[in-house]
Amino acid sequence: MSYLSLANINFFAIISSFLIICLVVTALRLIIQYKAKQILHEEVAKRDNFALGINYACQIAVICISIAYLFDDISMAAAQKQPLRAAVLLILILAYISAGQYIHRKWILYKFNEEQAILKQNICAALVDSGMLIANCILVLALYHWVHPRGISDLLVVTLGFILLQGIFALDSKLRESRFAKVNQGASLQQNFNLANTSIGIRYAGKTIGLALAIYAGLHSAPYHGATVVENLFSVVLHCGAMWVLLYVASTILLQLSLPKVDIGLEVDHQDNIGVACLEFAVFAAIGYLLINMFSV
Repeated sequence: MSYLSLANINFFAIISSFLIICLVVTALRLIIQYKAKQILHEEVAKRDNFALGINYACQIAVICISIAYLFDDISMAAAQKQPLRAAVLLILILAYISAGQYIHRKWILYKFNEEQAILKQNICAALVDSGMLIANCILVLALYHWVHPRGISDLLVVTLGFILLQGIFALDSKLRESRFAKVNQGASLQQNFNLANTSIGIRYAGKTIGLALAIYAGLHSAPYHGATVVENLFSVVLHCGAMWVLLYVASTILLQLSLPKVDIGLEVDHQDNIGVACLEFAVFAAIGYLLINMFSV
């Protein structure tokens, strides 16, 4: 792999990467304009739709991260020799991220229309949706790093692993919804997203991104058994499940040490305390990153 430096500048690599990012971002802008049914700059700037701006910013960030990660992994020299393979890998990565976001919107949070809420300037919805978008980006790049697919058999393992990990996302979300209902007299977390409680959106996004980082750590530590499907799926469940438990145990302890006399649930659910929600976000993201560094192989 050849690295860029001031002593070894590959202008072709820089220009090619940037042009691809520009093309994908332009396509993204046109898609969002079509959904919003008006020109994007009017929606974001004139109507001051901060929610759409947050969501749009995260989508651009995910595109840039995905392209940068892919080109860093396969090297620009390899991409020049096999441009079709690089293009297919990029399309697959973005397709899997989009599929994960679709699953999140239509299956995991099926009672809450995020796209419609974002167009209605609901910042909580933008945070929930953006958090899951970033989480899916982390998940897909983790699967790519784990498998480095080179054929149909590897792609099958990636697909089944992706579906399995979406199930973990769904189960984690349902457990959070159950806990929210238990401590809030049966209230629905998904229905509360419509109330535009920003702190709830921050907390949800933080826990989702933290879980994605924990899954990345699990896949980092899991051995890849070639094209053997059963062994690989068992490895995903074992390693990612262990990281999931460690994430919540470590985060709970750290939150208690950080704010020992504060009812975090009350502050976030009823007081819309953004500061406490940001603390939860930081703790879950930090513990997830810590797990990556501790268990990477």
